[in-house]
Amino acid sequence: MELLRNAVRPYAWGSRTTIPELQGRPVPAPHPEAELWMGAHPGDPSWVVGADGVERSLLELVEADPEGQLGGACAGRWNGRLPFLLKILAVEEPLSMQAHPSAEQSAEGYAREEAAGIPRDAPNRNYPDPTAKPELVCALTEFHALAGFRDPDRTVKLLRAVETPGLAKYTELLAAQPDSNGMRALFTTWITLPQATLDELLPEVLDACVGHVKDHGEFDTECRTILELGEAHPRDAGVLAALLLNRLTLGAGEAIYLPAGNLHLYLHGTAVEILANSDNILRCGLTPKHVDVPELLRVVDFSCCDMPVLSGEPGSCGAVYPTDAPEFQLSRCEWDAGERGELRAEGGLPQILLCTAGAVAVSGDDGTALELARGQSMWLPASDPAVTVRPVGETRTQLFRATSGV
Repeated sequence: MELLRNAVRPYAWGSRTTIPELQGRPVPAPHPEAELWMGAHPGDPSWVVGADGVERSLLELVEADPEGQLGGACAGRWNGRLPFLLKILAVEEPLSMQAHPSAEQSAEGYAREEAAGIPRDAPNRNYPDPTAKPELVCALTEFHALAGFRDPDRTVKLLRAVETPGLAKYTELLAAQPDSNGMRALFTTWITLPQATLDELLPEVLDACVGHVKDHGEFDTECRTILELGEAHPRDAGVLAALLLNRLTLGAGEAIYLPAGNLHLYLHGTAVEILANSDNILRCGLTPKHVDVPELLRVVDFSCCDMPVLSGEPGSCGAVYPTDAPEFQLSRCEWDAGERGELRAEGGLPQILLCTAGAVAVSGDDGTALELARGQSMWLPASDPAVTVRPVGETRTQLFRATSGV
């Protein structure tokens, strides 16, 4: 068991306070800090801090000894790669609207772009690697997102609540076929509109949303979100697409799982995210980055339903968030102020422990021991023995445990 020193990603949509405050650094930071990465991603791997203070790249450790670091089954299934990446997300402004491909789509797209000679770091590259990118996000604070296509009947009701002369024909397009095929047809129509048409339609829709908010209408939250996105991206078809997605507000401890094809957009809040160790993203809009509409349409899942919000299933000291993703599993442990209890974490799999409140003492069956303070994380290679985790101090304690699914 060893502490990790992790990379902070300074994207413009990040917060100047959330991650520095979590880590006990001066607030505000000079620049926005959006993500804290914990793992062996080639772009920004964590550094393992030895007892002697010497730091070693987790990526290099895994590459040098995949079976020892990952375990035989995990190393074999994922070709010697740590299959997951753990993050803290500090979302101050909305991200781009995006979806991720399945394993089969990723492998095919990667092979196609390799054959075409597109550099892996090219801005128009859709598939820089051949792997899927499912993800799960668990709220630390109230967390706002758009995810998955809303039930078509409900969406028709929303569109009629903000209907304008220009919007009416699109509303009726979905009303005539209120299913996934109708949703695909409307979404495709909107994101391929000529810019001149979009420049006429969007102001109408935004004005209608203003009126709906003033009247305290049923879709107040949805309209406020559209107005926020429209102000930041006044000529972007993604603003219209946002009308089709479920608007979610997660409480602390609640999570959503985003499998392949799920169109989503994070709006605001702080969360722990675990995802497959991949960079494959198909963007829909609300970004200056590359948008490949034909490829996006191949990837997006147009199934329509309410987006499940996960509270987690009971675990040894909190909640486990089960998914069908073989790359990862996330669990959350909590102890109230002054509460005594423990988490038993068996060995055999690669693990990262992240403390987000209070502090914990981690003791191994081999006699090793280490304390993990708020904002700190720890690497447990598969070859380590089982460990016992206990809260220390008299404050509320929260710990996240990330492992591979295999």
